[in-house]
Amino acid sequence: VFTEAERAALELAEEATRIADAAGGVSDEVWANAAKHYDEDQLAALVTQVAVINAFNRLNVTVQQPAGHYQPGRH
Repeated sequence: VFTEAERAALELAEEATRIADAAGGVSDEVWANAAKHYDEDQLAALVTQVAVINAFNRLNVTVQQPAGHYQPGRH
């Protein structure tokens, strides 16, 4: 379903997110694969987006607020 570029981005996001599973961080292979599809600015944006999403997920876990709980018009 995903393009090669999208799969490369997802693989990069997965390795950047699951740092406990991959103590060395993002592998050179995964980074090189992503760099085949994205330029430096796009890679920077992708890494930033992954970091922000991870930060919000960790905040939700900390305050025990499940994601997707918002209901329009509730507040």
